Amino acid sequence: MRSKRRAVQYMRESANSGNSESCASLAGQIYRDQPYAREVGHVVEAAGVAPSAGIMEGHDVPPDVLVDVVYWLQKGGVTPTPMLFVLQRSALEGANCCVNEGCEVVGHMKDLKVCPQCRVARYCGAACQKEDWTTGGHKTRCGTANWKSR
Repeated sequence: MRSKRRAVQYMRESANSGNSESCASLAGQIYRDQPYAREVGHVVEAAGVAPSAGIMEGHDVPPDVLVDVVYWLQKGGVTPTPMLFVLQRSALEGANCCVNEGCEVVGHMKDLKVCPQCRVARYCGAACQKEDWTTGGHKTRCGTANWKSR
């Protein structure tokens, strides 16, 4: 499928119909700030969801986004607390890092800059992107399925 927005919209339609896998997947994509997920997955009726204060602590996502995540988890029949713990742990363990081989910067997806051509590789800054492009081999991998993540 060529359009990421369209893919998320189809997932939203499936989640609306009550498909538990789609609900959990959409919630995870919203939490990780995947392309278009927060925009397409936002629900006005989620304002009625009131997660407890304990659930809200320690997450590096805005409270309104966390409310959307809890809404989709509950709609899919998933208990939010353990799933939120899994999502939080993967974010804190550095699931997203600069792909430049010599760089050790770990951060959240929103803090890393994406390669404008392949939209897959993420960098902590322009210097790392330039270094990886010229000496790290990203130039030969960019736009192909052969790019590697660390």
